Amino acid sequence: MPALSLAPALSWYAMLHATPLRPLHTLVRTTQERLRPPCAATYAPARPRAEHELIARGLASAGQRATVLRETGRGRVPTIVLGGFVPDSAEQVFLLRRFFLQSGDLYAMVYPRDGFSLDLLCAQLDDLVAALAAQGQRPVIFGVSFGAGLLLEWLRRQRVAGAAPALAGVVIVSPVACVADVVATGAAKPATLLGRALKPYLNPAAPAGEAAVEKSRTVFTRMFEAGAQNKAALRRLMTVPELERLRASVGGAIRSITARGARERVQALVQMQAPTDYFLPALLPLTTAPALVLFAEREDDVLDARAPSIFALKHGHRAYFPRGIVREVSARAGDAPVQHASLIFHVFEFLPPLQAFYGRLRTALPLAA
Repeated sequence: MPALSLAPALSWYAMLHATPLRPLHTLVRTTQERLRPPCAATYAPARPRAEHELIARGLASAGQRATVLRETGRGRVPTIVLGGFVPDSAEQVFLLRRFFLQSGDLYAMVYPRDGFSLDLLCAQLDDLVAALAAQGQRPVIFGVSFGAGLLLEWLRRQRVAGAAPALAGVVIVSPVACVADVVATGAAKPATLLGRALKPYLNPAAPAGEAAVEKSRTVFTRMFEAGAQNKAALRRLMTVPELERLRASVGGAIRSITARGARERVQALVQMQAPTDYFLPALLPLTTAPALVLFAEREDDVLDARAPSIFALKHGHRAYFPRGIVREVSARAGDAPVQHASLIFHVFEFLPPLQAFYGRLRTALPLAA
């Protein structure tokens, strides 16, 4: 099929920045999807030592375990995706799947609906990274929003333990790494939409009930639908059936997260330390692996203006990541502004810095395809 031969021949950078070629990129992608549809299977490390030890000690339950979905790629630089509160990790990057698979296998960590454990998630990451290291592979860990906070917390815990996990790199997109990122300390009323949704969960004396959960469902649905309003832009990104499947999947995830699941996800956020709290020589850097930190031009619906993560990673990122790069992702003049963690609706804006980052990794690792 002629369309398929255009992808390697054309520069991705040109494809993504020349308006007439954006629909062509979508045509090539959707044609490939029809010829080779996604084929992800549940994955578990052969020796999940850290996970089993935690559960055996009664510090977490099997019901709090994330499901790991694996899709086989062509190279030797796998990517582990940690998504936000919603969508699930697989949906969060579904327009980036084939890009990731050019470098290696893709692992999406899907959080449980009826529970969550920060300790268990970190243990699962321990086991997955160790399993890949045993195969001679160093992964990129790709964290988005809440998932970026999980990644930062895991890296901090590794540093405290004196461990140095074998990583090819880390990517941090619109990090929500502590409660103060969305609800300013001491503020009577949260300034962000997400902060207002999470505020009822933060009162230990009155656990959030079904009314608070339903309100947060409404907020997350509204945030997703806000990105889906530009019909002309969506036609450049995906087909109508793809958008319908995405809506059904995201909506299903939002509705199926139980009150317990919502409370435990927010509790994990409460447990995370603010990056500014460990700005200490003994705890930094978090890793010497290459790092890419991406902020959207419009973070204000989610991140508070005084968010510790914004301050730490925009002004002191080299302390955390000596080989780190920080970029603000913005839309071209006349296009809708790039919103918090908008990897679906602004994939064309996010792709160039991701391409450059992964390109450098493949160049640095001779075994990578």
